[in-house]
Amino acid sequence: MRWIVLICLLASFAFKPATDSRPLKMALLKYNGGGDWYANPTSLPNLAKFCNQQLNTNFEEDFATVEVGSADLFNYAFVHMTGHGNVVFSDAEAENLRMYLEAGGFLHIDDNYGMDPYVRLAMKKVFPDQEFVELPFEHQIYQQPFTFKSGLPKVHKHDDKPAQGFGLFHEGRLVVFYSYESDLGDGWEDQEVHNDSQEVRVKALQMGANIVQYNFQQ
Repeated sequence: MRWIVLICLLASFAFKPATDSRPLKMALLKYNGGGDWYANPTSLPNLAKFCNQQLNTNFEEDFATVEVGSADLFNYAFVHMTGHGNVVFSDAEAENLRMYLEAGGFLHIDDNYGMDPYVRLAMKKVFPDQEFVELPFEHQIYQQPFTFKSGLPKVHKHDDKPAQGFGLFHEGRLVVFYSYESDLGDGWEDQEVHNDSQEVRVKALQMGANIVQYNFQQ
């Protein structure tokens, strides 16, 4: 039943003009394990506003919070996950997330620093036969509508490693995009939160818009 609901929902999720009376809503994934899933509270509202301005989408600027194991997950075509620490999925939660992704959903994971080893284990539970694959700089997610010739922009230093974008696929479709050592979500936040420059914040928001547009067009 949830598959049918999501498929019907996704069918109406083409880009809408700003005057469309049926706004979309982004969702933030709430998970267990102790990690701060609630980090960056101003990031999704700012990303929604930027997409509405630059892509002519019709996102509500307030976002939904949805638990991994909830049937409500199937109400959203774009789900964002972030944090700094531990991530734990139960068997039922992992199955629910896998069903959501296989039915047409999309998950953007943004490592806010320190999340990497935990989220890799958690996603291995969702897709036991898969490993994260680094996307080449030529991938379309870096090309539309804004061009990033060197892949993900580097927002915060963290361990001073290059920013990398990884993916998980289902039947050739990118269902999970994982931004690592970039910290896009911090770049999406209000300027006074991290005091990032306007140039850094714009690049982060442009990359976020690329992720949104790619998801809705693939």
